[in-house]
Amino acid sequence: MPKKESLIINRLKSVGYAFKGAYLLLKTEASIKIQFVIAIIVTLAGFYYNISSNEWIAQVLAIGMVMSIEGINTAIEEMANFIHPERHNKIGLIKDIAAGAVFIASLFASIIGLIIYLPKVF
Repeated sequence: MPKKESLIINRLKSVGYAFKGAYLLLKTEASIKIQFVIAIIVTLAGFYYNISSNEWIAQVLAIGMVMSIEGINTAIEEMANFIHPERHNKIGLIKDIAAGAVFIASLFASIIGLIIYLPKVF
């Protein structure tokens, strides 16, 4: 029987796989590249407008929410394409629902951005 790896080694491997996944997302997915650029812009805006700690918390949570859900959406799309490569109505519905989740997260992140920055800009 093979020797079981330690908990620390398993955690380090898991973190490595997670970094690989994040790298693949940023390297291959156009939508997350756009969201990453927007995240950089609003982060720079946060420094420029000297937003409060609570505003930073809201902004970082919104960025993390959108990018995480985009990653889940991409994983769902890849899995759906692997399971059923041809066009199929049910697969299309699954993909639309996953994309809808990204839309909802993006909509609320935009509202958070407006709440933070509209008073500072105007």
